[in-house]
Amino acid sequence: MRQSSVRKEGAEKRAPHASDHGWDGEPHEGEARPGGSPEGRRGGARTGGGTKRGGGARKSAGAKKSGDAKQSAGAKKSGGAPPAGDGDGRRGGGGGGERPTRRKRGVLRWSATVLSVLILGTAGAGYLYYQHLNGNLETDALNLGEHRAPEPTPNAAGQTPLNILLIGSDARDSKENQKLGGAKDTFGSPPLADVQMLLHLSADRTNMSVVSMPRDTLLQIPKCTDPDDGKVYEQTGPRTMTNESLGRGGPGCTVATWEKLTNIHINHFMMVDFAGVVSMADAIGGVPVCVDKNIHSRDNQGHGSGLKLKKGTTEIQGEQALQWLRTRYGFEDGSDIGRAKAQHMYMNALVRKLRENTSLTSPNQLRRLAEEATSALKVDDGLGSIKKLYDLGNELKKVAPERTTMTTMPYEYVGARVIPKPGDAEQLFRLVRDDVPLDGKGGKKTKEKPSDDPAAADDRIAIQVQNGTGTAAEPAVSGRATTVAQLLAAKGFAKATPDTASALTQARTVVRYPSVDLEGDAQRVAKSLGLPLSSAKKSTDVSGVTLVVGADWREGKAPAKAKKKDDSTPESADALSGSDKKACMKVDPNFTW
Repeated sequence: MRQSSVRKEGAEKRAPHASDHGWDGEPHEGEARPGGSPEGRRGGARTGGGTKRGGGARKSAGAKKSGDAKQSAGAKKSGGAPPAGDGDGRRGGGGGGERPTRRKRGVLRWSATVLSVLILGTAGAGYLYYQHLNGNLETDALNLGEHRAPEPTPNAAGQTPLNILLIGSDARDSKENQKLGGAKDTFGSPPLADVQMLLHLSADRTNMSVVSMPRDTLLQIPKCTDPDDGKVYEQTGPRTMTNESLGRGGPGCTVATWEKLTNIHINHFMMVDFAGVVSMADAIGGVPVCVDKNIHSRDNQGHGSGLKLKKGTTEIQGEQALQWLRTRYGFEDGSDIGRAKAQHMYMNALVRKLRENTSLTSPNQLRRLAEEATSALKVDDGLGSIKKLYDLGNELKKVAPERTTMTTMPYEYVGARVIPKPGDAEQLFRLVRDDVPLDGKGGKKTKEKPSDDPAAADDRIAIQVQNGTGTAAEPAVSGRATTVAQLLAAKGFAKATPDTASALTQARTVVRYPSVDLEGDAQRVAKSLGLPLSSAKKSTDVSGVTLVVGADWREGKAPAKAKKKDDSTPESADALSGSDKKACMKVDPNFTW
């Protein structure tokens, strides 16, 4: 499996409790992960072929300056089969079963959101030994799936949002990562995407939103093709744990999984590992966090991150910061949900610190941060230079903390795992897709503007009809594309033809077009169906006017009338403002001292 790079060697209604839902153990010395002994795990041992070491060990600085500074794509990977689901809390399956007395699965739990805000620090050091820092960065393909979510329509000023997927890899691919992650018998085993957060920067750069997805979310991972060796990973069943996506060709498959679930176009990804978090947290310095009681994340069986803090606010850095970001035992109900809240609090505090720039003032500090950040990150090709990271950092700096909102994907339990909560999850995804601020401070709606390009006669407009009526709960309606094509023909659109191979997931019916010369045609089709002009959307994923029949038109002769949009953030998203300095983690009384 592809792994993140080796940087150094040696260096008020009570939610269900973790024990009720089988959340797995915190990784620590002496614990095992799947792939070792099956003892103490829910379900059977991991099956499948040998592991694949994607990403490879990062070369030394000297080696980087030679002709073979980076490993070739072919050398980066060895063969291997994808892990089979075993329902043990790390691989596939709905989970369940008895809770083991001794957990033997080490799982990463730290905040990949730290990646995005650390760019703010590297922006100030972008001038320092430019080529050397460029050589630190490692890149990979952005999307390994077959389909892309449509690009957002630019606003009146021609601006578009930026969506960046932040990934935390649990790789044990170096002595340092092994020491920090524990589970000695898992050295070199396939990494999992155990932290996944989508950072959305608004088109006008006035606000930013972050959506966390619990790593135990069950969903369908799409077909992914590894660009290095051509290995094809077929689409999984609908109940596969989302963190397995990283092992199916690399971070590009995690991006493909998010796009399939949310239909949000993702522009970039950034990934980091254990050692990267520690080194960057050291370079940043202390970040204030708060607990409402003394906490020691360690139970009588040795489970926990080891975090030990006194009640109140403490500045943490280095390994202690990693402990905070990985802590589950001791925070709230002991689940991934409480841990996500702690990660959001840390990121908010870190953003405020970087913006205030009170301690990162010396050239040496900035240089160290730039060195550590570029050495720790793996990014997509579109972010593969200091200049591009610098530009992104400047964009992120435009957003004030009070316009930053942290959320968790609304979820509901299915056995020991979770699935997106019907209604609420799609509402949150739609707000991000439509670039609606999650803090409720959106601007006035602009009046729809008809295209300057006149539409052709109805019988001359070629329309391809695709079936996008599937939902998370229901399959696509069979034959729907053909039925709607016939309805269009009856309206006078004689060139409407069905795409019988399509089986998409589209919440609302849309008409897509590839270029401005077809905008008028697309708007004419939308108007004939009673759809708003805004449902005609430009997309480079289509070659002509394309009607995607959504889940709002599973039956009948016209799409269901859209209700007045509710642009409020669901309460179940547990939103936290970036300006909230009083947020304090609730400590489980069983983990206090």
